[in-house]
Amino acid sequence: MYRVSVEGHFDAAHYLRNYQGKCENVHGHRFKVVVTLKTDKLDDIGLAYDFTELKKHLSEVLAKFDHTCINDVPPFDKLNASSENIAATVYEQLKGRFPADVMLESVQVWESPQSCITYSPE
Repeated sequence: MYRVSVEGHFDAAHYLRNYQGKCENVHGHRFKVVVTLKTDKLDDIGLAYDFTELKKHLSEVLAKFDHTCINDVPPFDKLNASSENIAATVYEQLKGRFPADVMLESVQVWESPQSCITYSPE
């Protein structure tokens, strides 16, 4: 099995609705997002999946969040802008973009160098 991962990031503000603590206030992060694909096959030139193509897909999805207040960007205008929901949303927006023999395995969202969430639809 081969796993292919790329990393992207976006800078944004957010706040957590119905949360009691510092994160209920507007604050910002440099969100790091790591996407991992898996496949058991290589293509004709020996690649599991092209890093450049995966980075392009991830950049397209993350662009709408960069330098925003995420809470103003659908679906987070209604859905709480937690890292958990961000990871699941990025996953949903990426799935279906890959060949049948390449599976989107997981999306990680890092709010800080010490804190991340990993979403996988297992």
